Amino acid sequence: MIYICSMDKKVRVRFAPSPTGGLHLGGVRTVLFNYLFAKKHGGDFILRIEDTDQSRFVPGAEEYIFNTLAWCGLTPDESPVHGGPHAPYRQSERKATYKQYAEQLVNAGHAYYAFDTPEELDQMRVQYKTEENPSPQYNHVLRAKMRNSLTLSADEVAALLAAGTPHVVRIKMPLDETVTFTDMIRGEVSFHTSQVDDKVLLKADGMPTYHLAVVVDDYLMKISHAFRGEEWLPSAPVHILLWQYLGWSAEMPQWAHLPLILKPDGNGKLSKRDGDRLGFPVFAMDWTDPKTGEKTIGFKERGFLSEAFVNLLALLGWNDGTDQEIFTMEELIRAFSMDRVHKGGAKFNYEKALWYNQEWIKRAAPEQLVDQVAETLAGAGVEGFVAGESAASAGVDRELLLRVIQLVKERCTLLADFVPQAAFFFATPAAFDTASIQPKWNDQKNMFFIELAKAYESSVVWEAHDLEKTLKEIAAAQDLKPGELMLPLRIMLVGGKFGPGVFDIAEIIGKQATIDRIRKVLSILEHN
Repeated sequence: MIYICSMDKKVRVRFAPSPTGGLHLGGVRTVLFNYLFAKKHGGDFILRIEDTDQSRFVPGAEEYIFNTLAWCGLTPDESPVHGGPHAPYRQSERKATYKQYAEQLVNAGHAYYAFDTPEELDQMRVQYKTEENPSPQYNHVLRAKMRNSLTLSADEVAALLAAGTPHVVRIKMPLDETVTFTDMIRGEVSFHTSQVDDKVLLKADGMPTYHLAVVVDDYLMKISHAFRGEEWLPSAPVHILLWQYLGWSAEMPQWAHLPLILKPDGNGKLSKRDGDRLGFPVFAMDWTDPKTGEKTIGFKERGFLSEAFVNLLALLGWNDGTDQEIFTMEELIRAFSMDRVHKGGAKFNYEKALWYNQEWIKRAAPEQLVDQVAETLAGAGVEGFVAGESAASAGVDRELLLRVIQLVKERCTLLADFVPQAAFFFATPAAFDTASIQPKWNDQKNMFFIELAKAYESSVVWEAHDLEKTLKEIAAAQDLKPGELMLPLRIMLVGGKFGPGVFDIAEIIGKQATIDRIRKVLSILEHN
């Protein structure tokens, strides 16, 4: 059986996460590819919450998903928050919808009632376990040995149903058929039905499983293209048969199973455990497990710009056929096409991720960074900055901060790097690396800096060029090389061996701060 859906309908794609925890970067990439495809073709992007398994529901996880997409700039056209013509968008609120379709499948002979207890299922897995079949499944062979409406008489089934006996509805996989479909990434894909078990479609509590719910909802919400991770590929034959059995083959979406994001060594799917082990985030944003209190750091809190995060995700398993690596969202929308998505998995390279962020920081105008930098400095406790407030509302000199950002941004890979690179512009360093000065320190240099402080005190013009000129003139008069004096001056102003041009620093922090810091370090050196 070959099913190919029509392209002649409006593009409507969906992302359907389960609210069970933090959002892995692979999930965000799936959102991104859906979003780019929809926007490229003038379509709609739908967010649907798949919360049918209430035992796995985690408080706060749904809100986290929306916060993550908002940070990434991937706003749904329809969702539980944004509404839409096909509400509700939470599967738990659509429970009554699924039962009728499960019954329709049973009545048509494509599904059946199974009354097996959990104990009987456990016994089946032990009784029929062999060396050749170490994990027995409820399939076309074993269903004949179990307690279901295929092995029981009609009267027995009716009596069990009338008595309210707990039961599930399972799909009846055909015995000897080949299910074939065209994947937009992988081309023609085939499965033999004998290799697929009879999946549960409706659970004993009346809630659907993913298999039934995804098909029913995709049909009712008029989804034209279904993009998901390749781990769902083994489920494809079940879903395709359900589209056929429910009489919806002509409306079935086109499929694309996205490649996995792999560990840095390429050996298996990237997991949270890998990130913990190797020291990098795998979640988009911080996630705190409400049960254990365990906190997992995200790309946002690590100091990534959302634009860089989106950019690096887009290039994990896709390229536009050129050497271009830096893309804005608008450029990604214009360039994106599914035929450029790779079949093989994409290795995650954290060093490359850092490079993307550094490039985005370097290319950003200070105005684009000012509030994020202000928040970062506030989080580090830098004097004058208040957490949760923009640079303007916190009373910080916005123009000064913009000037500082312009001066230091090329030195920053993460937003957190603005703390050591910029904090000294706003407050006197808490410590000074005098140990780096002392080995070559002498009375002559001590006198030089005493004279320099006096000269700066009487300066009328306070600009970097004039400050440098003054230093060189005093150095020449005292037979000192300017190069010998730059490191001590830098440490006096900054606290350490880093930062932009030292005279630019002096100009920005101002006359009094410059003189005070020189004299403070001279005092420290005198008492050491």
